Amino acid sequence: MSLERFAPALFVLLWSSGWIVPVYAARHSTAEAFLSVRFACAAACFILLALVMRAPWERRPRAIGHAIVSGALLHGLYLGGVWWAIFHGVPASISGVIAALQPLMTASIAPWMVGERLSRLQVVGLVLGFAGIIVALLPTFEGLSGDLFIDRAVPVAINIAAMSGAVLGTLYQKRFVTSGDMRTNAVWQYAGALLIVLPLAIFGEPARFDFGLELALALGWSVLVLSMAGVALLLYMIGRGQVSRAASLIYLMPPAVAIESFIFLGEPLAPTMIAGTVIVVIGVWLAGRKPQTAS
Repeated sequence: MSLERFAPALFVLLWSSGWIVPVYAARHSTAEAFLSVRFACAAACFILLALVMRAPWERRPRAIGHAIVSGALLHGLYLGGVWWAIFHGVPASISGVIAALQPLMTASIAPWMVGERLSRLQVVGLVLGFAGIIVALLPTFEGLSGDLFIDRAVPVAINIAAMSGAVLGTLYQKRFVTSGDMRTNAVWQYAGALLIVLPLAIFGEPARFDFGLELALALGWSVLVLSMAGVALLLYMIGRGQVSRAASLIYLMPPAVAIESFIFLGEPLAPTMIAGTVIVVIGVWLAGRKPQTAS
């Protein structure tokens, strides 16, 4: 079996592990400190890769600036918010379901951003998607009130708000980061991400980074597998026209994260969690369907 055939599925499988790693890293580090080290290591790895492969470097200040802003949104705001939420108690499975907000939010603002009309089926998909997320979240707040409710609600709200970084970053990149080599662009993007998380690590909550085997493995997986191998697979798929197949598999992300959370973290697969995930998957699938046009 060739890599081309299973690359999209492998990409989704690897990317879904990004919700599992923070749980292990949270035992030894604060979110901002870990991400600062991760983004710095990823930038250094891409610099080395670009030098070895003699990749061309962007020289236009405007293009470099666009790459930095894109990275600040996609990696700094989005990943920073998601990791902070998981570090502060949001279950990985719930965060994986919330991740479905990205295509839902993108589809919901498409009519205002690009003048694209939504079909009735897509509208139904949006409603189902948001309803499914609410259903999946119900056990998280069951029996809580007062300060306990607020303590649980704040990380969930941060996780939801972080999705705006993914949506805005994706739209910004499609609009402004349309040229340049992806390997060297990644260096500037991780520099932009550092502009977000490094000040928080320095001036925010007291930084903690207790380096040991488990943290080293989490860091290595984050840099080499998520940041490097994930991008390598994306480059591979772009070269072979497989990006659309990867996009079509994005609806598998919530159940993949839920199953991995059950296997590796012991998070329960409650009936409401399963029901909410199924509803979200159906909603994302419907919202992503393109309206048929008459020939």
